[in-house]
Amino acid sequence: MTKRYRSAKSGHYVSEDYAKKHKSITVAETDSKKKKK
Repeated sequence: MTKRYRSAKSGHYVSEDYAKKHKSITVAETDSKKKKK
């Protein structure tokens, strides 16, 4: 499963390292269209 990280501010996809440094990053799973809460 491929995980992509999306910035909550800009909505753009960011790298995993950037996501770990910034807590406001949401995780978007590309292979699954299921929404997890």
